[in-house]
Amino acid sequence: MKADAKEQQQSAPSTGRLETPVVSVANKNGGEDQRWLDSLEFLLEYVLKNQGTEHAAQVVSKLSKRLREAGIKLPSAISTPYVNTIPPEDEPEYPGNRELERRIKSLTRWNAMAMVVNANREHAGLGGHISTYASSATLYEVGFNHFFHGGDGDRLGDLIYFQGHASPGNYARAFLERRLDEHHLQHFRQELAEGGGLSSYPHPYLMPNFWQFPTVSMGLGPIMSIYQARFNRYLRARGFVSGEEPKVWCFVGDGESDEPETLGALTLASRENLDNLVWVVNCNLQRLDGPVRGNGKIIQELEAAFRGAGWNVIKVIWGSNWDRLLRADKTGLLTKRMDEAVDGDYQKYSVEPGSYTRKHFFGKYPELLELVNGLTDDQIHKLVRGGHDPQKVYAAFKAAVEHKGAPTVILAKTVKGYGLGEAGEGRNISHQQKKLNEKELREFRERFEVPISDEDVAQTPFYRPPLDSPETKYLLEQRKKLGGFLPARVVRAPKIEIPPLSEFADTFKGSGQTEASTTMAFVRLLTQLLRNNKIGKHIVPIIPDEARTFGMDALFRQIGIYAPKGQLYEPVDSESLLYYHETKDGQILEEGITEAGSMSSFIAAGTAYANQGVNMIPFYIYYSMFGFQRIGDLMWLAGDIKAKGFLLGATAGRTSLNGEGLQHQDGHSQLMAATIPTLMAYDPAFAYEIAVIVQDGIRRMYQDGEDVFYYLSLYNENYPMPPMPQGVEEGILKGLYKFRKGVEGKKHKAHIFGSGTIIRQALRAQEILAERYDVSADVWSATSYKLLKTDVQRVSRWNMLHPTEPRRKSYLETILEPEKGVFVAVSDNIKLVPDQIAPWVPGGLDTLGTDGFGRSDTRENLRRFFEIDAESTVIATLYSLAKKGEIEMKLVAQAIKDLKVDPEKVYPLTV
Repeated sequence: MKADAKEQQQSAPSTGRLETPVVSVANKNGGEDQRWLDSLEFLLEYVLKNQGTEHAAQVVSKLSKRLREAGIKLPSAISTPYVNTIPPEDEPEYPGNRELERRIKSLTRWNAMAMVVNANREHAGLGGHISTYASSATLYEVGFNHFFHGGDGDRLGDLIYFQGHASPGNYARAFLERRLDEHHLQHFRQELAEGGGLSSYPHPYLMPNFWQFPTVSMGLGPIMSIYQARFNRYLRARGFVSGEEPKVWCFVGDGESDEPETLGALTLASRENLDNLVWVVNCNLQRLDGPVRGNGKIIQELEAAFRGAGWNVIKVIWGSNWDRLLRADKTGLLTKRMDEAVDGDYQKYSVEPGSYTRKHFFGKYPELLELVNGLTDDQIHKLVRGGHDPQKVYAAFKAAVEHKGAPTVILAKTVKGYGLGEAGEGRNISHQQKKLNEKELREFRERFEVPISDEDVAQTPFYRPPLDSPETKYLLEQRKKLGGFLPARVVRAPKIEIPPLSEFADTFKGSGQTEASTTMAFVRLLTQLLRNNKIGKHIVPIIPDEARTFGMDALFRQIGIYAPKGQLYEPVDSESLLYYHETKDGQILEEGITEAGSMSSFIAAGTAYANQGVNMIPFYIYYSMFGFQRIGDLMWLAGDIKAKGFLLGATAGRTSLNGEGLQHQDGHSQLMAATIPTLMAYDPAFAYEIAVIVQDGIRRMYQDGEDVFYYLSLYNENYPMPPMPQGVEEGILKGLYKFRKGVEGKKHKAHIFGSGTIIRQALRAQEILAERYDVSADVWSATSYKLLKTDVQRVSRWNMLHPTEPRRKSYLETILEPEKGVFVAVSDNIKLVPDQIAPWVPGGLDTLGTDGFGRSDTRENLRRFFEIDAESTVIATLYSLAKKGEIEMKLVAQAIKDLKVDPEKVYPLTV
């Protein structure tokens, strides 16, 4: 690639006196000020001439830092020259055995590559990734050998969010550590193999003793790491943990930074001074299809973003063999050329011979050609990037863990597919590389000195040195010093004593004539739980700036809002009883308007039993429409990570939240909840149902240790809460029970399933059917269609696979089998929610629901529009009877007239 002609004509910067005129301060000490400025200018000229431009930039940076520390306000530089942040003279001595570490890293590289190659040789299409770990091997190995603390003994281990696509490297290292054997590696991405295999990426659900954090859905690892670091501080502030504080490490891809979740919460980390958090961004300059920023510089872009957000930024761009060149550059041209070249150029340099780099990088300025005149083309090609140099990486990691007052990000420049040579080093195809031919395997072996024979190399065997080898001894000793192996997931939280169901006896009595919504009922229950001396302190209320909407503002004063700095101001509502109360040991996590952040806090709290050794019970309450629809990926991840706790979708229902309109009215979260296998989804109608569900959920998760979590729809419509009928607890938990029997002595029989607040429409329909159409309709409370469907599918599968065995019956079939008549379901959800059980309802199930976009109007009008009001329910029931021949169709037509339902009204789904 030819350099731009105009750029070639530009002259080198002068090393004489600074061209920018010095402006004296206009005061009585003006002459003295000028003398100081002249002295500084002389010093800068001296450093430029004798120590180079890189060192000069660092001197200025240090001077600025000292001035800021002295309280002098200076404009912050959000971008610095394209050189390493830590100068060579400030680098600490490397503490380890570099040669042994190089051999261990080489073996890990080989085994990681062999794992993917072997899997795809045997089963084409299994996939896997070689290039990500190849680029980040040094970053990981320096961490494993010197920084990542395990959780053996009393110390809490560091929490590490490994880059998902680099998982073969984690497996390969665990193989050398003898935590995995050859069978595991031979069955990478073959988890159903006899004896088990290895999951494609970090998945705690699939490998619960190994992985801690799912990270391969881009952007989720970064945002979770921030909220995890904050939650660690929350636990410490509230007295749950003590001792040496673990670090939270997050390995991020530079292309991953385009995901909004990756950079969206940076200011939280700096605002709360999370110096327990370190990010390592693997800047290999490539994503799947091509360069991350071909026409720009991703490192400079990220530096500006992180510095602007208040992070400590450490750039690791150039390896040690660049240091001599930078010291020798007295003109500033090398730094200038480094700044000029864009990432697309650097990607090209990594795949071309040194002669190309000599011509196109150094050759732009004659002075730079002279600078490398003593280097061969091969030496130029081997000028390494900083992320592949253990010395540079160690210096950055050490500076990061010692930094105080702010989180740190390390921007490490690497080459994607490093070591793969022509098979994929630095190339756009690197991400997809899964196979190497024999020539490429031999080159890989030679480059990294792997002791595999010529006869065996084509078979890509795994290699592990003997237990008494220097490599194995060193590797195991280093991990022993650092407290054990990582990643490792160990559940050690003691069980907590839960309140018995009898403790909620007042809820079971009903509210009499007092009206309340199910949201209010939940808040009262939560308040009661918070006061419980056994589990109250373990509860973590999480709210995304809607506490007043949900009637939770009383908790502000009672338990306080967590704020690490306390409350440095007098709140505007300090004179009121329910003022906004922030405190250092507050219990509420008031997250502001961020569902993704709130869910990240839920996950951190819901996994504390495994990651922190303490059971915490998160209750995350939010606008239901902005749950699964907005952050469904994080909710799916919560299942993978085995999080525990309660999700509360408040203001649910497409017609119950009547005034807010289309964007707010939720009628499908229950259906989306049905997609997550470990999520127990409920749609309760009454306060006593909520109490039964929550108490049983706490028992299952925190006493019995089940790996499940809960979702409850809550509504904002007020009505009297009835007392709990006798013996309905089992039906509440399994998903369906008969709430109110129909009037005896009627000619026809029907059953209406009602959910949430719409059960009241079913109850009114029950009255109309009995009074006007001679129909006795039983009303059932359908608390969970998902659980009913799961149970009936499980039983149906067993029957299919055991055809000669006595047939089993599901709970649904058992309770409905003796019933006569037709079945109708009505809810504030779309019809597919109750339709989940339709195939197993005797005679079929006719459903009413809120399919279509929402509207702003009164509840009465909306329910008529969506055809889920009492009158529409009556018509649906009569039509079901007519289809069975129980009544004539003309009676249905008459009922439509009598009930003033317009048969020509628009179809809600299509308008």
